[in-house]
Amino acid sequence: MSNDPVVLDVADGVATLTLNRPDNYNALTSEMSAAIVDTVDELEARDDVRCLVVTGSEGTFCAGGDINAMMERMSGAVDLHEVVERIQHETSRAVRRLYEFHLPTVAKIDGVAYGAGGNLAIACDVLLASDSAEISFGFRQVGLAVDTGTSYLLPRIVGENVAKELVFTGERVDADRASDLGLFNHVYDQGEFDEEADAFVDQLATGPSVALRTSKNLINQGFTSTLKQAQDNEAMGQAAVFETHDHQEGASAFMEGRAPEFDGE
Repeated sequence: MSNDPVVLDVADGVATLTLNRPDNYNALTSEMSAAIVDTVDELEARDDVRCLVVTGSEGTFCAGGDINAMMERMSGAVDLHEVVERIQHETSRAVRRLYEFHLPTVAKIDGVAYGAGGNLAIACDVLLASDSAEISFGFRQVGLAVDTGTSYLLPRIVGENVAKELVFTGERVDADRASDLGLFNHVYDQGEFDEEADAFVDQLATGPSVALRTSKNLINQGFTSTLKQAQDNEAMGQAAVFETHDHQEGASAFMEGRAPEFDGE
């Protein structure tokens, strides 16, 4: 595999972004965070991508923030202001950039997603996990408060009280419990993980991309909308989707009793 901090592969409409620093468990160093942002920016401009998969190399998704940077701060090598700047403008930016990507996103988790790595995972629209995967928001383990988006992302998935429990205890949540809590959408046996995950992702990559992109945006807006505002936004979004080729194909396929063949336009 390449020596780059992230490796990008695009095939059949699926962009796979692989975190590629297994020597430090794919931690979100400055280099890694910048590479994630640059790669997602690149994907925004491509017309051959219909969904994005984020995964980690060699059995780890992402072990969280940069421990070396933490040790530098403790030794006095960098000041507190610089550390906060790094979190805000590098690590948090990577999580936010992934959350804001316009197409459906999937976190493919094998091994641990920890701290900021957990946030990177839940910034995706759908989380697929092997039965050996774990996720944790254990900032407390190193005596820190949450950062990089935990307070925004986690309660939206598990609710306020469960989010507080996971943060207060720092629990390493195994795959089954994460599934029960709604953190993981699907958990697959290790031996079938790649095959099952690929089959799921194929559903997104062969779907009506404009409609899925519009639906993603509407669901995200719904958290801050009244019901009437949400309905108005949906009507405007639907008006645009009515004009797509995929809608014509979907309607025709339904009437003809066959499976649609969407082209993403």
